[in-house]
Amino acid sequence: MRKQTISEIKQLLRDVTAVSDPLFTQLKNDPRKGVQTALHAAAARIHKQQAAVVAFEHRFEYERHFWQQGIDYIAGVDEVGRGPLAGPVVSAAVILPKDFDLVQVNDSKQLTPAVRAELAPKIQQVAISIGIGLVDNQGIDELNIYQATRVAMKQAVEKLDPQPEEIIVDAMQIPVPIKQTRLIKGDAKSISVSAASIIAKVYRDHLMDEYAKQYPAYDFPHNAGYGTAKHLAALKAYGPTPIHRMTFSPVEKFRKN
Repeated sequence: MRKQTISEIKQLLRDVTAVSDPLFTQLKNDPRKGVQTALHAAAARIHKQQAAVVAFEHRFEYERHFWQQGIDYIAGVDEVGRGPLAGPVVSAAVILPKDFDLVQVNDSKQLTPAVRAELAPKIQQVAISIGIGLVDNQGIDELNIYQATRVAMKQAVEKLDPQPEEIIVDAMQIPVPIKQTRLIKGDAKSISVSAASIIAKVYRDHLMDEYAKQYPAYDFPHNAGYGTAKHLAALKAYGPTPIHRMTFSPVEKFRKN
């Protein structure tokens, strides 16, 4: 029988999902270095996948606790954009189904832009309901960023259909008459909040990319309104745009009267 090439073995290993697979036993004594390298790489991939599944299941604990109590509709709520010097604060509220299985969903800050962009439409496709809330820079200046964030979260929750029976929120109190579980770093502890963080982040990044077409000097596609060196240099040279938060330092000092 013809001996399989290393390339063919690598192809076979891509479909293996457990180190207990007979293929591992079969290849263990293959003397070729390339085969052993491929075997180690496959084992590392499998262990990483298994760890990701365990972490995913752990992030589902809060939702499962409520489901076991007969609470069907649980909304995860998160925001993005509290710290930038420009643009809105955006909140998302997401109700996930009980069979949700997108293992990659995690705190949006732990994911690359490419992964977030891939996951957002998948979440939208399977979610029971999604709501988006937004307060622009003028609203932030009028209310302050904390209150503006609460307003954006309230908007997001009120757009959900059905309305949730329980809310899991990232360390905030939302002014709605619904029971709330507040978690510090909730976007890393609850899968619903993780999903909300991804939806909010992708939505806001898209808005900032659109604003960049109007105000290209400020490098919004790379800083999303945060105070990077290039953004601050543009503020100093040109002053604030109509989307800057005038009450935020250092925007205020670069304001041209």
